[in-house]
Amino acid sequence: MRQRLIALIVTILGLAIGLWQAPNVDAQATNRIIKTTTVTRSAYLTKNPQGGLYNMSGATNNLKIKNLGTLRRYGNPTWFVTQQRQVRLANRTTANYYFITSANNRVRGWVKTGSVKKSTRSFTNLYNVAKSKLGHRYVYGAVGPNTFDCSGYTKYVFQQAAQKTLPRIAQAQYRQYPKISKQRAQKGDLVFFGNNTGSISHVGIYVGGGKMIDAQNNGVKNEKVYVPWWHAVGYSRPVNFGA
Repeated sequence: MRQRLIALIVTILGLAIGLWQAPNVDAQATNRIIKTTTVTRSAYLTKNPQGGLYNMSGATNNLKIKNLGTLRRYGNPTWFVTQQRQVRLANRTTANYYFITSANNRVRGWVKTGSVKKSTRSFTNLYNVAKSKLGHRYVYGAVGPNTFDCSGYTKYVFQQAAQKTLPRIAQAQYRQYPKISKQRAQKGDLVFFGNNTGSISHVGIYVGGGKMIDAQNNGVKNEKVYVPWWHAVGYSRPVNFGA
């Protein structure tokens, strides 16, 4: 009888100790970085506008995660992913994140990987579509897929490569999008020609190094922007490829 009583007391004490320790274990649970990996800089788009943008700081074993708001507030820009991180959260689940920045680097932070999707809006993709039409004939009023005029060509390339619908004529393409100076021009911008910005007669796709790809009288060509027979009057940016 005495032995049974001792065993019962020991059991009760064990349960009491266990119950007493459990809250301490939970209270000590923190966010912990499992692994951070640098990845090739790649373009992404927002997949889930309600997904959060987070700031992460602190020690690896005591990671602080602050919600900066949802991706909805930024519209649908091109994001650039440079890191991937796996985190063991305080609630004992594991989550995967990407580190993203906007093209102008003004917005940056971590998002769950399911909040963004890989983008086809890359200059490489745009240029691949553009150069696939090299040598195709110029026909006034044509918008592809086998013959083009200048603005019909730019409209076709952006629609196919970036799912971006440009206005039909060159003048409207210039007016529709943010204006870019010659010094800030980047690959994928549109470059316009004419007497002035109010009288545009030609447009091409800037590919860097002072060159463009365009549909002109001799067909779709790679050529220089600044030559005597063209008068460049401005640039616009339908899509920011971050090139």
